Amino acid sequence: MDMQGEIERLMFFEHARKAAEATYIKNPLDADNLLRWGGALLELSQFQNPTASKQMLLDAISKLEEALSIDPKKHAALWCIGNVHTSYGFMIPDEIVAADHFQKASHYFEQALDEQPENELYRKSLELTSKAPELHKAAHSHGLGPQALGGVAGPSATASTSETVKKKKSSDLKYDVMGWVILAAGIATWIIASSTEAVTSTHTQESNDQKRGFGSYLIAMDERTYKLIGADRPGNNPEDVINPGLWWMIVFLFAVSFLGLFSLVPLRKVMILDYKLTYPSGTATAMLINSFHDNSGAELAENQVKCLGKYLSLSFVWSCFKWFFSGIGDACGFDNFPTLGLTLFKNTFYFDFSPTFIGCGLICPHLVNCSVLLGAIVSWGFLWPFISHHAGDWYPSDLETNDFKGLYGYKVFIPIAIILGDGFYNLIKITILTMKELFNKQQHLPVFTDVLDESGERSESLLEKKKRDEVFLKDHIPLGFAVSGYVCLAAISTATIPLIFPPLKWYFVLSSYLVAPGLAFCNSYGAGLTDMSLPSTYGKIGLFTIASIVGNNSGGGGGGVIAGLSACGVMMAIVSTAADLMQDFKTGYLTLSSAKSMFVTQLLGTAMGCVIAPLTFWMFWTAFEVGDPDGLYKAPYAVIYREMAILGIEGFAKLPKHCLALCCGFFLAALVVNLVRDITPPKISKFTPLPMAMAAPFYIGAYFAIDMFVGTVVLFIWERVDKKDADDYSGAVASGLICGDGIWTIPSAVLSILRINPPICMYFRPS
Repeated sequence: MDMQGEIERLMFFEHARKAAEATYIKNPLDADNLLRWGGALLELSQFQNPTASKQMLLDAISKLEEALSIDPKKHAALWCIGNVHTSYGFMIPDEIVAADHFQKASHYFEQALDEQPENELYRKSLELTSKAPELHKAAHSHGLGPQALGGVAGPSATASTSETVKKKKSSDLKYDVMGWVILAAGIATWIIASSTEAVTSTHTQESNDQKRGFGSYLIAMDERTYKLIGADRPGNNPEDVINPGLWWMIVFLFAVSFLGLFSLVPLRKVMILDYKLTYPSGTATAMLINSFHDNSGAELAENQVKCLGKYLSLSFVWSCFKWFFSGIGDACGFDNFPTLGLTLFKNTFYFDFSPTFIGCGLICPHLVNCSVLLGAIVSWGFLWPFISHHAGDWYPSDLETNDFKGLYGYKVFIPIAIILGDGFYNLIKITILTMKELFNKQQHLPVFTDVLDESGERSESLLEKKKRDEVFLKDHIPLGFAVSGYVCLAAISTATIPLIFPPLKWYFVLSSYLVAPGLAFCNSYGAGLTDMSLPSTYGKIGLFTIASIVGNNSGGGGGGVIAGLSACGVMMAIVSTAADLMQDFKTGYLTLSSAKSMFVTQLLGTAMGCVIAPLTFWMFWTAFEVGDPDGLYKAPYAVIYREMAILGIEGFAKLPKHCLALCCGFFLAALVVNLVRDITPPKISKFTPLPMAMAAPFYIGAYFAIDMFVGTVVLFIWERVDKKDADDYSGAVASGLICGDGIWTIPSAVLSILRINPPICMYFRPS
């Protein structure tokens, strides 16, 4: 064909592409239009350079898959997408990746032929596809295939090949040594954290120690805590005492810790690929790992590693500097700096200079950060001050800070209602969509078009994302394996736990395991949005419910406290391990790691934790007076958790006035907000807040919302000044801030074990 004909052909298909794009805006459900769009992209890809051609082919696959989601039996779309996969396979030098695309093409051609068996074109296409791998090998072995994505390799690349190999060999020892150092540091941190969790009493401690419960519900069962509350306290019965024992703690942890790993495995694609949840800590870890294995010849990758190292060092040094001013207790230092004034400081509105939360703000989408801040304003700016003004009417004004009959009851149960409302809505939504796709016999769940996409893929090329998706889905964990594993472990645990805690009958344990996957989804979804895993919040649901039922059945007699505390432990173990696994899946997704390997490694790590953590705690339990209010290891949450169980026995009627009504209102509000986000146009829904993100500051405080908002403001300005620079380096900056602050916890814990206190207490008071 002459040049004039080629130009006319190019203009024709470019016009067809633009027309299809305009039609799509008016009617996105027109399958014929999507077919025309995909076909035009396939034709236009032949006029492009290799890089642009691959991207056009991937765009064509996306449009044709969308057409097939509307009309699964559209044979022309099936044939067309088979051609696209064939073309894309020949563009890829890697034989394994290319063979995968040829296999997909063959699958689509077979489907098209099933729909129109008399079509000779479809039959011929299927026959030719079987020869594609052989033709691909011949073409690329003779240098006929296009260059790999990323630019043409010039002489400098060829000349540096041997040098690169030498560098790789010399770096192997460095990576091995670094790996062992990281492993040793991790084990040290694990042991130190386990031993110190019963010591500290800061607000951040609760979210760390309660995953294993050694500083909360387990010690709450012992005789010392029973005596601290008082034998004359109604509901505090002498029968509700079980002192810690090494063997029963190990058995209990083995019985409950593995179920969470199986509970959400079937939803890993939904959480990571469809919802595109960020899991900031998992993303930061992946960035750090990738920096150890980048191609040092790539200028951008090298600059990203330097950027990560710089901000990691700055974050570590800053955290060290803050330690010197933090004094003894939790009232000193930059973590309690009244940056917005003392009045707002009393309502937790202050910037606490936390590199971790600033980094989370840089990683999380703007909508998440703004939703967190909105939740802080609604709760600590209006709701809690309003309720406080009714002290003496709605609840007694002389109660302790952590008494559930007072303001603390509102602070715990209202965010629980929001979380459950949001999680319930999304769980039902996923279930409906999954059943719909199964009914339509589709292979994949639909991708949710969400505002979260704007930051999740801004620094990834389409091809890189495609490769990550393929690796993530390649190691398929069968649904039957996950379900059967959960059922078998639940059966073993249901039979075992009542032997350790007799008041917790087998049917209570079984009921907990029926409800736990839904709560695990809620916690993992929230952790993916805000990096906040709140197992203690979900544990309180089991605590209050079971304690209330057992207490009522026994007429207020013994058993309710132990049953409630042990149910709390069961629920916390499941929701925390599920969120941790999903965080690791995110890290594996970004590092191109095997999902099966991540799952097996998590199983091994959990098994180690079930032994090492109780052993470490037992050393401190036998050597020190753990739980003594006048001793070094006060374990303050033990008393709080036992008080919660006693309150559960007394019933929800003992909660402050209007608490349950407010909970119902916020639960319904979460449902309505989610519904509005789904039914309104994108230009409106992208500004609709996320209830799950709003709930976190209700319980924790407004300080971290300020930090995350600072991070999102920095990113917003950075994107306006130099968007490409922000896209390339914001992830590295955020990861450096998070990792540097996290690494400081190792020397900080060592200093705490050695009883070396910060020399200065910096605090503020009115003049």
